[in-house]
Amino acid sequence: MNDILPMKKLVHEDPWEKLRQFTDARIGLGRVGTSIPTAELLRFQLSHAQAMDAVHVPLDVAQLMEELEQSEHIAPLLPAFVLHSGAANRMEYLQRPDFGRQLDDRSLYRLQQFRSQADQQEPYDLAIVIADGLSSYAIAHHAKPFIESLLTLLNNDPTKDWNLAPLSIVEQARVAIGDDVGEALNAKEVLLLVGERPGLSSPDSMGLYLTWQPKRGTEDSLRNCISNVRPQGLNYPAAAHKCFYLLRESHRIQLTGVGLKDRSDDAQLESTTQQQFCLTSTSE
Repeated sequence: MNDILPMKKLVHEDPWEKLRQFTDARIGLGRVGTSIPTAELLRFQLSHAQAMDAVHVPLDVAQLMEELEQSEHIAPLLPAFVLHSGAANRMEYLQRPDFGRQLDDRSLYRLQQFRSQADQQEPYDLAIVIADGLSSYAIAHHAKPFIESLLTLLNNDPTKDWNLAPLSIVEQARVAIGDDVGEALNAKEVLLLVGERPGLSSPDSMGLYLTWQPKRGTEDSLRNCISNVRPQGLNYPAAAHKCFYLLRESHRIQLTGVGLKDRSDDAQLESTTQQQFCLTSTSE
C-alpha cells in the first residue's frame, strides 16, 4: 500500500492550467498516463448531461407564469398568450425545424381574434415573445430578470412612450416564430427571447432576436441578435442596454438586420476617451 502514489501525484499538470481562471473552456486539464484525470472526465459527463437535459426537459410554463405575475414591471403585459408551434411534441420539434418556425392554426387564430376585437387599432410598437427554443433552462432562469431590466429602460425612456403588446409564450418554438406573433398582433417590431443551443459550458444561454415589420418568411439577415445572455456571459443590465439601444435605433431608421449596427458601447467609449484626454491635459 505504501508504494501507491497519492492521486494528485499521478496527474501531470498542463502548463496551460493557469489560464483556466479566465475561461470555462476545457483547457489545461492535465493527464494521467495517456488519459485525462478521472475528475475531469466526470465533470465532462456532468456538463454533457446538463446540455442534454436543457434540450429535452420541457419548459414549466405554469411556474414561469407564476413568476411573471409576481413582477410589478411585467404585470401590465399580462395575462400572457400561451401558444404553440406547429411541432406537436419535442421529438417532432427536433426532427422538423420548419414546424417550430410557425404557429399552429389554433394559436394563430387566437392572436388574430384578439387583435380584431381590440379597442386600439394602432399598431403596437413592440411585441415581446418568450420561446423555449433549445434550452428550457435559459428561459426558466433568465427571461424574467432580463424583461424586468428592459422594461425599466423602456418605461423611463424620455424620448418615447412605448406601446407594448401583451406578452406571448410559445412552446416548441424557434426564432422565426416571432414573425407570426408580431404579424398577427400588428406590431411594428418583435423581440424574441429564446433558449440557445446548449454548450458543454453553457446549458442555459439565452438569445435575443429583434425583427422590424415581422411577417412570415422574413429572412434571418433582417434580424439583430444578442447572444449568451446569462450572469456568466452578458449580464441582464448589459443585455438590456444593448437591446434598448437597438430598439430605439430600429424605430428611428425603421429597419433591423444588416443595416442596423450595434453602437451601444460607443458613447461609453467616447466618454472614457474624453476623461483620459482631460486628465492628460491637466497633468501637462
